[in-house]
Amino acid sequence: MTAVLKCTDMDAGYSQGRPCVRDFDLELREGEILALLGPNGAGKTTMLLTLAGLLPSLAGTVEITGHHVKSGHARSASDAGLVFVPDDRALFTTLTVEENLRLAVKSRRDWAASREKILGYFPELDKRLKVHAGALSGGEQQMLAIGRALIQHPKVLLIDELSMGLAPVIVERLLPVLRTVADTTGTAVILVEQHVQLALTVADTALVLRHGDNVLQGDAAELAAHPHLIEDAYLGANERPRTEAVETVDAVEQSTII
Repeated sequence: MTAVLKCTDMDAGYSQGRPCVRDFDLELREGEILALLGPNGAGKTTMLLTLAGLLPSLAGTVEITGHHVKSGHARSASDAGLVFVPDDRALFTTLTVEENLRLAVKSRRDWAASREKILGYFPELDKRLKVHAGALSGGEQQMLAIGRALIQHPKVLLIDELSMGLAPVIVERLLPVLRTVADTTGTAVILVEQHVQLALTVADTALVLRHGDNVLQGDAAELAAHPHLIEDAYLGANERPRTEAVETVDAVEQSTII
């Protein structure tokens, strides 16, 4: 299956010659959810900003369905079908829920059907349509932020810190929606999330960044079954030189057995 999102030899950061993320390669297929994990400061948000065109890349390329995305050009990424939900949700707080959704819809003819689909994902918003976004609870705001992204029919959806400021019970309510969206619409999702085990329950694959390096990647279910691998990746246990940093689940398991 052709990759929806392809990132090749990406260096990301804020100063030329001093990348925060190095040699980042990624292929994301239609309907696939990737949990992008790692400790604070690992480079996760920097990577999302670069993929979204909000930050120029220092090296490398990004393609969406085979089309090159211009570095540092958010409109290019958006036109190609990439939508980014930042950790602050970026809602228009003085506008109502319905107005926030209306601003994002691409075609007026799609409004009624798209609105109903979003409310199907998040029925809690149905009674809050006339409420200003700033008056919503944290969980409702996150539902609105994701709903506003989904109403744009993204090919690739990036979500930074979905659980920011939310109780775990709310996170448990939101994550399965992403799984449903990926399965029913084919949207590819990159999810940055600190609730590691919760993220792994809905993800297909996972990747751990540490100090800007990809230090572990593999099947999400396998990583969930071997949490010590993720713990070691976070803490830098048995750290190797950068050229040998990337490990798959199978390779790490074999080395621990030996």
